[in-house]
Amino acid sequence: MTAYKFIETSVDQQIGMIELNRPKQLNSLNRYMVGEILEALQAFDRNEEVRVILLVGKGKAFSAGADIEEMAGADSMSLELLNQFADWDQIPLIKKPIIGAVHGFVFGGGFELALCCDVLLAADGTEFAFPEVTLGVMPGAGGTQRLTKLVGRAKAIEWLWTGERIIANELQKYGVINRIVSPELLREEAFRFANKIASMPPLAIRMIKDSVNKAVDYPLYEGMQYERKNFYLLFSSEDQKEGMQAFVEKRKPVYKGK
Repeated sequence: MTAYKFIETSVDQQIGMIELNRPKQLNSLNRYMVGEILEALQAFDRNEEVRVILLVGKGKAFSAGADIEEMAGADSMSLELLNQFADWDQIPLIKKPIIGAVHGFVFGGGFELALCCDVLLAADGTEFAFPEVTLGVMPGAGGTQRLTKLVGRAKAIEWLWTGERIIANELQKYGVINRIVSPELLREEAFRFANKIASMPPLAIRMIKDSVNKAVDYPLYEGMQYERKNFYLLFSSEDQKEGMQAFVEKRKPVYKGK
């Protein structure tokens, strides 16, 4: 595995895990850390042994947000020349499922990173927030867009304007969080769920993710046409033949992702 400075990675039973590893800074995100996260995501996306990616944080928090000390002296042109959010723009291009397991604080950029996950599990009592407004700025890595699409304009603008903390239970009501579990069982439950997804045919999982993501932005008819093409495409896969033959033969299928 690649040696990283700000994250740790591992592979266990077809699950590739990325662990944010700046616990003393509550896993605050600097540019280099985001770059490492993207590099690890892309490496797992290419790794045929990995079927699901699990994103977690070490220490007391998933991530308390951006590294403010790094950004405090920035100006508009320096951010433009750095292309500050170029790495963030690549995260939605990951084909494999990303499962987030969050705890403690999920603030600012940490919240934006969590919203990039396909499935989100949270420890009971986890607090979320977009506090950027209290610093005179706003989210810039997709927070205003993803949150609004998930919870609607009214709640999104309230939370973004006030910067107030939101408990996991309330976010679950709005469909942001899939499951809430006790803190001591968070990783166990995340691995259990990841293993369940890893047991499914990888190409079907990939095409479902692709189609669902298009549903967010496409009108219904165009989305259905896109879905249909992916449906037809899967009938060229070995996994489709194996899955249906196994059903006929009343045995457990063996999927190879081909």
